[in-house]
Amino acid sequence: MRILAVGVASFGLAALSLAQEPVDLVNPEIGNISHMLVPTFQTTQLPNGMLRFVPPCRTFVDDRVGDVRLVVAGHRRPGLFLVHPLSTKGADPFSPWSCTLDQLHGLPYRCRMFIDSEGTSVDLVPARRSALVSFGFERPDGAATLVFSASNGKGRMTWKGGALFGTDVFMGATAYLYAEFDSLPQETRDDGNGRVALFFGDGARTVRMRYAYSFVSSETAASAVAKEIPDWSLDSLAAVARREWNAKLGKIEVTGGTEAERRVFYTALYRCYERMVNFTEDGKYLGYDGRVHDAAGIDYYNDDWSWDTFRAAHPLMCILEPTEERAKLTSYIRMAEQNPERWVPTFPQLSGDRHGMNGFHPPAIFLDAHVKGVEGVDWRAAFKALAHTERTSSRLPWFRGPRCIIDEQHDRLGYMPAIRESDDGKGWRRDDEWPREATHDERRQAVAVTLAYSYDAWCLQKLAEEFGTANDVDEFRAKSLRYRNLWNADTQFFHPRDKEGCWIPIKDYRMAGGQGGRDYYDENNAWTYIWDVQHDIPGLISLFGGAEAFERKLDRMFNEPLPCERWNFLAKWPDSSGMMGMFSMGNEPSFHIPYLYSMIGRPEKTQKLVRKILKAWFRDDMMGMCGDEDGGGMSAFAVFSMMGFYPVTPGKPVYVWGSPVFKKVVIHQENGRDFIIEAPDATEDAKYVRRIVIDGRESRSVELEHSSIAAGARVELQMSTRP
Repeated sequence: MRILAVGVASFGLAALSLAQEPVDLVNPEIGNISHMLVPTFQTTQLPNGMLRFVPPCRTFVDDRVGDVRLVVAGHRRPGLFLVHPLSTKGADPFSPWSCTLDQLHGLPYRCRMFIDSEGTSVDLVPARRSALVSFGFERPDGAATLVFSASNGKGRMTWKGGALFGTDVFMGATAYLYAEFDSLPQETRDDGNGRVALFFGDGARTVRMRYAYSFVSSETAASAVAKEIPDWSLDSLAAVARREWNAKLGKIEVTGGTEAERRVFYTALYRCYERMVNFTEDGKYLGYDGRVHDAAGIDYYNDDWSWDTFRAAHPLMCILEPTEERAKLTSYIRMAEQNPERWVPTFPQLSGDRHGMNGFHPPAIFLDAHVKGVEGVDWRAAFKALAHTERTSSRLPWFRGPRCIIDEQHDRLGYMPAIRESDDGKGWRRDDEWPREATHDERRQAVAVTLAYSYDAWCLQKLAEEFGTANDVDEFRAKSLRYRNLWNADTQFFHPRDKEGCWIPIKDYRMAGGQGGRDYYDENNAWTYIWDVQHDIPGLISLFGGAEAFERKLDRMFNEPLPCERWNFLAKWPDSSGMMGMFSMGNEPSFHIPYLYSMIGRPEKTQKLVRKILKAWFRDDMMGMCGDEDGGGMSAFAVFSMMGFYPVTPGKPVYVWGSPVFKKVVIHQENGRDFIIEAPDATEDAKYVRRIVIDGRESRSVELEHSSIAAGARVELQMSTRP
């Protein structure tokens, strides 16, 4: 895209050369217009950096926007510390303000935009916890004014001693702002409600500000500015940020493919480094107990959605960043130790667990890291905390609380009991049918919950085999098989049952379960959840009666027609984007499904399908992301699949081969060994893998061992246009 090349040059940096660096191939505009739900954002930050900046528009096509947010502290959360630059002379700086936006050019290491309604510009470069920003005032008859406020009315801004101090509130935690300027304002004004206006005079054309925020103290924020931003040069700071991004993105080198495919690949990899966020500040961090703790040499990470990231994002980081993955897992243990219930969070946020979606998937993250050789984690403490959480917290979706009557029924019956779907739930009066703990919108998700906790129990079983007791192993092994209790052999679907053990009547599996299927499934219909048994695929195949029936069901899924007009279907299933038959590429439980063909001896179907998915749903354009990206969740699928392999079962040290897009992939690992995949004949048509040679020895397995990656193996793939 020429826009990005021009944007880099306009920043005063080197224009793109024929030998592009990885960061030059990142296009943050991919997915800025969503298919259905939330778009991607042009996030500017250092890899896993605490200072995240996102332009004020919700989607790229927005014209009128509000204040510029100096900080985004949580993924897809509202911003903190607002500023609006004014040029209009004599205007009331504290009156309601909105503006129109133009010429937005976001890069991983720099963001520039023009606020055309005000004649002002913003040019920002991030550091780890801080940023340097230049405000330009272009109206010849205007006045340079910056107005600062907290995001929610709970904080306040103060000008004191030649610097700006501020507080804001994020999910119950106090954030502190410190900012200083390259010139002092001629006048300051406080509106008495926590807002401050700084007037720099009629002749000011540029005002530069360096700032940082902290969840520890104002002094810690000031320390970040002093350490990370030595001068007022945006170009110099951008060069540092650019180097950091190239160091991370350069851990994977790809050769071949089209330029558009390389852009998709490196943009996806860039998005995998948004989270988890390193919230360590001068060796300290704000814990779940609201107190400041010593990090003791291991950085503290937060902001994760395990339902989204356990499938591919965390497994990718086990390859690329094992030391950082150790710190992330240690952070999960710290969070468990610092909350009153001693529960491991599922959606950790800065001041607590958001507890989103269904299931309890941190066990998969821990097990996957353990079997792939991540060192330095207190595995016994981890297992103890994980097992305690699984046994004592409720399994109801989107509810963080102790076990209730539904959980007792789940354990007694061996499945989450369901009730007949209803539009409003008003018919469910008795506590055992509709407990107060269940949320009205998210319902029970009875089938999805049963399947999810079966997989989580398998992960706990494997951890218990090393770090628990024989009783632990027996308990979790039995729980891992509960998915079988909802298998309807007559229909070959996982089917909801009531508390009496009776099947609940379903007329059409494509539409069952109320809005979003949440009475029985979750965000996807019953077709997606047929395959949600990642931990026991041989067992799932046996439920079908063998591989042939399994394959026929897969074939039917990808060709099953919609039961109604597309608009009507999507009104009920807004999360089910990227549809191919009843397969929904735009939602996380679908990621592993295309690779199941390989596991029944039909790898050519996997290879054809994965390439078709990548071409259709991961593109170098503003609608090039088929579903909610979720901070690396979906992007990691693209990274793995374009390299040619995928972790079908996180928690097993193997991957399933797909079809590499590139002629050569080199992964530079922390241990100094390079893992290399060479597929010199790979093209759009030559997508079929005819022969696999690993370190000179032919392999007939559809699986790639993680040990081969860690050892730095060289893989040669013979590609063909015919399977």
